Amino acid sequence: MSRLHKKFEEEHEDHVDESWLIPYADILTLLLALFIVLFASSEIDNQKFHSIMESFKSEFTGTKIESTNSGLSVSQKGEIEKEIAKEPAPDQNPAPITNEIEDAELDNLKSQLEKYVAENNLEAVVTLQDTRRGVEIALKDVLLFDSGKAVLKESSFKTLDAIVKLINTLPNPISIEGHTDNVPIGNAAYSSNWELSSARAVSVLHYFASKSIAENRMQFTGHGEFQPLYPNDTAENRQANRRVNIVILREKK
Repeated sequence: MSRLHKKFEEEHEDHVDESWLIPYADILTLLLALFIVLFASSEIDNQKFHSIMESFKSEFTGTKIESTNSGLSVSQKGEIEKEIAKEPAPDQNPAPITNEIEDAELDNLKSQLEKYVAENNLEAVVTLQDTRRGVEIALKDVLLFDSGKAVLKESSFKTLDAIVKLINTLPNPISIEGHTDNVPIGNAAYSSNWELSSARAVSVLHYFASKSIAENRMQFTGHGEFQPLYPNDTAENRQANRRVNIVILREKK
């Protein structure tokens, strides 16, 4: 009898108590659930999500996960798809010239024009301005035309040729814009200042075209008396308002 009791005690001692596995497995399950909740409530990062799923694969299943959406709810999949959609697509057709390069080229053009104006003492009849539209060259009418006429003076050719040479170094479009003062036109050739300003702009345009500036680069406008630089209340102001503007336009990006 004592031998049977001893044998029972030995068998009982050899038996390993595995009851701890149940709470341990519960803790692991809760921790896994906690991490999944924390991950789902955080901002979705597609690359990080892929890395985490690969970690789960290697650590827990040992199998390859074919889809990064596996195991996610419909709402979580939707969130990932939204994040991916937000990523900007690469520009397949980049602009051939950057704004910085164009700005530098227009600055250089303006500098060369300023040099020419100063060297030829044209400050009284030629003004330059860098605007959002581009480089604007304002030529007073006394440099280009006789009063009330739209035929270019021969004396203006030298200045116009210098402008042509410089602006032909750039491919930018050109706007040629005629302006007058508010004194009514008093001859039979033009019935209004609109017509006179337009005819003057066209004369400059045709001269530029004759000097090999591509015609598809140019446009003209006649503004008449409606865009004055100064009030038309003195002879000096009226003279400043009678002008032709040559605008080397910025390319549209």
